[in-house]
Amino acid sequence: MAMGGNNNEGRVGDDDNVILNPEFDSGLDGWSGSGCKIELHDSLDDGKVLPATGKYFVAATGRTDTWNGVMQDVTARLQRKTAYEVAATVRLSGASSVSPCEVRATLAVQTADGRQQYISVGKLQASDKDWAQLQGKFLLNSTVAKATIYIEGPKAGVDLLLDCLLVKHAQKAPPCSPPDFQNLEYGANIIENSNLDDGLNCWFPLGPCALAVRDGSPRVLPPMAQESLALDDEPLNGKHIHVTNRTQTWMGPAQIITDKLTLHATYQVSAWVRVAGQMSGAQNINIAVAVDSQWVNGGQVLARDERWYEIGGSFRVEAKPASRVMVYVQGPDAGLDLMVAGFQIFPVDRKARVKHLRKLTDKVRKRDVVVKLTAADGAVLQAAECVEVRVRQVSNSFPLGACIMRTNMDNEDFVDFFTKHFNWAVFGNELKWYWTEPQRGQVSYADADDLLKLCSDNGMCVRGHCIFWEVDNMVQQWVKTLSTDDLSAAVKSRIDGLLTRYKGKFRHYDVNNEMLHGSFYQDKLGKDIRATMFKTASELDPDALLFVNDYNVEGMCDIRATPEAYIEQIIGLQEQGAPVSGVGLQGHVSNPVGPVIRNVLDRLAVLGLPLWFTELDVSAENEYVRADDLEVMLREAYAHPAVEGVMLWGFWELFMSRDSAHLVNAEGDINEAGRRLLQLKKEWLTHAHGQADENGEFKFRGHHGAYHVDVVMPTGCKITQEFTVDKDDSPMVLNINV
Repeated sequence: MAMGGNNNEGRVGDDDNVILNPEFDSGLDGWSGSGCKIELHDSLDDGKVLPATGKYFVAATGRTDTWNGVMQDVTARLQRKTAYEVAATVRLSGASSVSPCEVRATLAVQTADGRQQYISVGKLQASDKDWAQLQGKFLLNSTVAKATIYIEGPKAGVDLLLDCLLVKHAQKAPPCSPPDFQNLEYGANIIENSNLDDGLNCWFPLGPCALAVRDGSPRVLPPMAQESLALDDEPLNGKHIHVTNRTQTWMGPAQIITDKLTLHATYQVSAWVRVAGQMSGAQNINIAVAVDSQWVNGGQVLARDERWYEIGGSFRVEAKPASRVMVYVQGPDAGLDLMVAGFQIFPVDRKARVKHLRKLTDKVRKRDVVVKLTAADGAVLQAAECVEVRVRQVSNSFPLGACIMRTNMDNEDFVDFFTKHFNWAVFGNELKWYWTEPQRGQVSYADADDLLKLCSDNGMCVRGHCIFWEVDNMVQQWVKTLSTDDLSAAVKSRIDGLLTRYKGKFRHYDVNNEMLHGSFYQDKLGKDIRATMFKTASELDPDALLFVNDYNVEGMCDIRATPEAYIEQIIGLQEQGAPVSGVGLQGHVSNPVGPVIRNVLDRLAVLGLPLWFTELDVSAENEYVRADDLEVMLREAYAHPAVEGVMLWGFWELFMSRDSAHLVNAEGDINEAGRRLLQLKKEWLTHAHGQADENGEFKFRGHHGAYHVDVVMPTGCKITQEFTVDKDDSPMVLNINV
C-alpha cells in the first residue's frame, strides 16, 4: 500500500491505524453494514477475485442505495485539530459486468453540541476489473460525540468490496524549494519563426488543412504583450499564417515547443487572430497547449466579425517535465479561414512588474498627510524642529476578507488567524438556499446566525453569498419539482425571509449567482425574474450593495464569460431597472499574468461600478509558485482604482474548494503563500518617523486606514492621538495642539 504498513508484504501497521481489524484478520469484528449486509471472503468468482494484501476482504451486498456500504465507529480514536490521511483498497462486483462507479469515503460526525456533519474524505472511480486505492484526508475541528467512517457510493445493486482501510495521522508534506529560474530568459519568445521571415519553417498544419504566409496583419504587438514586455509600439512585419481547407474546428497552425519550457514557469500567450468566410455566428478562437495527453487552455476570444482580435492567456507545466508539448490555434467553424499573426509565448518576469504596481499603488491607495503642530493659542509652535513625530498605521481600510464555514468556528486556531488577518467575511455555504432550506418548509438560519455573531463580535463586515444560484445543479431538488406558480411563490418567500431577517446585517448580496453560466430561474420564470430579484432585494434592504457574481471573467479562458458578455448582461439588467451596484469577479484563477488581469479590470471599469474579487484562490503544487500567483492577484487588485475589495475563498487546508490552494496547512502551519499574504499586509501599512519642520509640520504619504501618532516634546512629554486617513485626492491636515 502507498501509506503505512509493512512494505515487504503490503500490509498496514495496526499500531498507528485508527481502524480496528483493518484487513479483517479477526473476521468482521468492529465492522458492520450501512443499510446492507456485509460478508467475509477469501476469494470470489471462482478465485478470480483474491485479496489485494492480507487473507480476507469484505463484500457489502444487497445494496439498495448509494449510501449503503461498510462502516466502522471510530469515535474514541480520533483527536480534534489533527489531520488524518485515509487509504481504502476497494473494488466492485456484480452478477454481470459492472460499469465503473464512484466509491466514496465519508466521515459522519455528531458534535458535542448535537450538530450532524458529513465530511467528504475522498473518492475515485472503481471497477470490477481490479483493486484500486481510494485516498483522502480530513480534519476534525470539533470535539465529537460520535464519529463513523463509511465506504459507500456505487449505484444500487452493485456489490462493494473492501480489502483494507487505513486511517492514520497525516505526515506533513516535506518542505519544497523555490523553482530554479536562474537560466530562464524572461520575455524571450519561445515560438520559432514567429514573424514568418523564414516562411512556414517550424510550423505545420494540424489535420489536412493548408497553411500559407500572407500580408495584411497588424504591425504592432497586441497590447497585453506590450505591457508585459514593456515595449511601446514594437513593430511586426505584417505577415500572418492563413489557414484554409479547414474541415474540422480543431484544424489550424501548430508548433512543437517541448524543449523550450521550464517547469513551474508562467508563460504568457499572445497573438492576433482573425476569421474569414461565411460566419453563422460569433466564432470561438482558442490557443490550445497539448501537454502529453492533457489539454491546457492558453487563451480564448470570441470573434464576432472579420476584424483582427487580440487573444491572450497563460499556462504552466507543473507536475513533471513533459515528453511532448504542442501549441496550436483552433476553434472556428469548419469551412472558415483562420489567420494568426504576431504569435508570442514567453516566460513572465513577475518581479519586474512589482515596481510598476508599487507606483500605481502609491497613486491609488495612499494620501498625503500633514501633521500640523500648534501652540495652545493656535500660533505656530516655537522650536518645532525639536519635536519628534512617530506615526504608526494600525490597520489598512482596504477590504481584505476570507471565507469561513460553521465547522471552522470550532477550531480556535482557524478563528484566530481569520479574525487577526482579515476585516471582511463571507460564508462558504451557510447562507445559500440549499443550506437554509434543504427540504421544503424546513428553514434554518442557525449556522448563518452563529457565523454572523462571530463576525460582528470581531468587527468584521460580511458579504451575503448568495440569495439565489442560477446554475441548475446548484438548485435543490424540491425547488426543481415546483410548478411555475409555486416556484414564483417560493422565490418570493426566500428573498423576503432572508433579507427581512438580516436587514442591515450584510453589506453586500450576490443576488443571483453565476448568471453567465446558468439560467434555471430565467428559464422557469421568464426573462424579467433576474431584474425583479434585484429590485425586491433593494426594497427589502436599501443599504446593501447588490452584486452580480461570476467566474472565469478575469482569466480570458471562457467564451461564456468574456468581459464584454458580463458588461452586456449588467447593462441589460440596468435597462430593466435592476439596481446593480457592484461587479463580482470570483477569481478562481490559474497561472495569472498581471497585464491580462489588468486588461479585464480596465474593460469592466467602464461600467463605473465597484469591482470586487469575491472568491479569490490560486492553485499550484509548489507553495512558492502559489505565493507568486497570490501576490500577482493581490497586487493587481490593490493597484487598480476600480477594485474596492478582495475576498479569499478560504485559506486553511481541507477547507477550500481547490487542491493545492491553501495558505495554512491543516494543523495550522503557515506556508510560503500564507507568509506572502502577511508580507503584503505589512508592506501596505505606513510608518513614518522624524522631526517637525520650522512651520510645525510633519508630512508623509500613507495608505488609507487607521493610525496612531505620538508627538514627543523636547521635555519628554508625549501627546498621543488616533486618526483615520480616508480616500481623497487632497492632502489631509491633522491639527494637534501641543
